[in-house]
Amino acid sequence: MNLIERVGAAYARIAELDRPEAWITLRDQAEVLAEAERVAAAGEDLPLAGRLYCVKDNIDVAGLPTTAGCPAFAYRPDRDATAVARLREAGAVCLGKTNLDQFATGLVGTRSPYGAVRGTADPELIAGGSSSGSAAMVALGVTDFALGTDTAGSGRVPAALNGIVGIKASLGLVPADGVVPACFSYDCVTVFAPDLAGAVEAMRVMTGPTEADPGSRDWPADVALAAPPNPRVAVPREGDLAPVDEALRPLFAEAVAGLEAEGVECVEIDIRPFLEAALLLYEGALVSERFAAFGEYIDAWPDEVDPTVAEIVMGAKKFTGADLAVDQQRLREARVATRALLTGFDALLLPTAPAHPTIAEVGSDPIGVNSRMGVYTNFVNLLDMAAVAVPAGAKGFGVSLIVPAFADQVAIDLAARLTASEAPLLAPADAELVVFGAHMSGMPLNHQLTDLGARPAGPVRTAPAYRMYELDTAPPKPLVVHTGDGVGLPGERWLLSPTALGRFLHDLPEPMTLGKVELDDGTRATGFVATEPTGADITGSGGWRNHIRPDR
Repeated sequence: MNLIERVGAAYARIAELDRPEAWITLRDQAEVLAEAERVAAAGEDLPLAGRLYCVKDNIDVAGLPTTAGCPAFAYRPDRDATAVARLREAGAVCLGKTNLDQFATGLVGTRSPYGAVRGTADPELIAGGSSSGSAAMVALGVTDFALGTDTAGSGRVPAALNGIVGIKASLGLVPADGVVPACFSYDCVTVFAPDLAGAVEAMRVMTGPTEADPGSRDWPADVALAAPPNPRVAVPREGDLAPVDEALRPLFAEAVAGLEAEGVECVEIDIRPFLEAALLLYEGALVSERFAAFGEYIDAWPDEVDPTVAEIVMGAKKFTGADLAVDQQRLREARVATRALLTGFDALLLPTAPAHPTIAEVGSDPIGVNSRMGVYTNFVNLLDMAAVAVPAGAKGFGVSLIVPAFADQVAIDLAARLTASEAPLLAPADAELVVFGAHMSGMPLNHQLTDLGARPAGPVRTAPAYRMYELDTAPPKPLVVHTGDGVGLPGERWLLSPTALGRFLHDLPEPMTLGKVELDDGTRATGFVATEPTGADITGSGGWRNHIRPDR
């Protein structure tokens, strides 16, 4: 289906669904078709050409009103948020703006004058918030992906409740300019998609710093590009799962078992320090950031603001600057303590949400139910962590892989194991290394690559101009030399960070060095080479794996 047909199918699906509460502004179909035709005319080189998406209505899209779920607050921006601008440049076409918990304050999707967004599997249930409309349109097949935001879990809870994938990258990787702030320090732009590949595809386009957002960050030079071959994942003790509905606990146990079946070691830890840190977001002075962001609008339009949102935000008036300073120090201490808890682990696995309440239950206890929904999500941004939320066992329940800042790729790789899918690459692969001997997968020095977060990228073969020699080392290693009269030698390509590549160069023993290796496809890649032959010529074996075969 081409993009023009895809637009028609999306609007037909919207009409079929009759879910008006999911939208705040739906663009005119003719206008979207005209944009799709321009994208189609630009060709298929654009990375997101043919993709349709929708945007949570606290994120600016030029020419469309931004309401943040409060009609009196509405304004019409003349420029896109950086995240939206990057998607537009990549060829994605926006259908419109979606409903949300007002001012992105909530995890239930019911705190909106535009209506409560109904669950996609059962309309009696909530869709989850605050990014409710965006998640619903992905789950119902209208858009290929959608943008949400996440301060306390709004990019993950709706993913779990609607059976889709949600990615909340490390703070600042996706710029947050053009986003109506909820908490300046912890707001993130997030992505929903039906699967991991679609979510990463969109997220990859949006990452990278910009001067428009002083809190935006770039990937570090030593970023890990893969989970290790034998990961260790921390999981909660049985008592830490008390907030989870009893009917859902077996699904979490199945997720743990699924990881273990994929070779992941899962170890129980005491997660109470994480849960205690989560309380700082709403029960401490950090809620003052919400008052700073939009408290004045609540004062100006008290009749236009959801009563629960107003109660939460205006409650921040009781805190002083000294209270905020104390809680910020408590948060710094919590970051140190929780980082120590995860030492030796590659990720933390938790239920994304502990329950799937009905709209009626939220109406009866709006603050209590909402608080429960964030028990496993509220701490993530506070502690400067990243998370990938994936379905687990049933629509309406999901789990999250939670990792330290900039270990996003590790979470994606583990989520791929859990969902039996390919692990797409999000982190930038700025360096590569081709190896032909003891550093190949399964070989004794391969750990020197995997310990640095290197990622396998498939087999390679040299041009037929190289010879291989065996060095007298422990463990044995080959030496690859360009002689002009050699053969094509088999090897592997690995992706790694620039820092990791530099460490390899620093530690290389003579006579090996890093240089350019000519491959059989005519390209050149960085690899271990030498200028002079040393040791026994083993070229005739056909490569290092053949040479060390036990049956030779």
